[in-house]
Amino acid sequence: MSDRSFDLQRVRAEVFALVRACPAGQVTTYGWLAAAVGMPGHARLVGWIMNGVPAEARVPAHRVVNRAGVLTGAWAFGHPDTMAGLLRAEGVAFDDKDRVVMKQHAWDPLADLDRDELAKILADALNDVADLPSPADDLPAALRRDVSGPFRLRPGS
Repeated sequence: MSDRSFDLQRVRAEVFALVRACPAGQVTTYGWLAAAVGMPGHARLVGWIMNGVPAEARVPAHRVVNRAGVLTGAWAFGHPDTMAGLLRAEGVAFDDKDRVVMKQHAWDPLADLDRDELAKILADALNDVADLPSPADDLPAALRRDVSGPFRLRPGS
């Protein structure tokens, strides 16, 4: 995938729309969101996008965890206990290692939405972010510096 074909605003809007669709009491993962927006294998990109959610976007970002149920984005809430508290308030259970019990609370948009529901959410996504500030201007540069990311600079580019 090249930067030229990448539409950050569209992907960002679709990720936000899917996170809004994740029901209370359930969680989704960066990888499932990436796959649902047509970018399988790019969970890190979703992580970057979720790191920059503006408050006015009304995105329940606390419902996004890593594939093992770890609250990897917890510091974005000011303190890790805040994210866990929001999830617990929705009835999300944790195991003895403070990971979400994924078998009980997992929500995978590709598996849990029918094709028409998913298509509608993605088609309407850009309308839901029209009034939001644009993604940070430095996000694409940050993505290119991410040595594990899909847009990293390669020798000779």
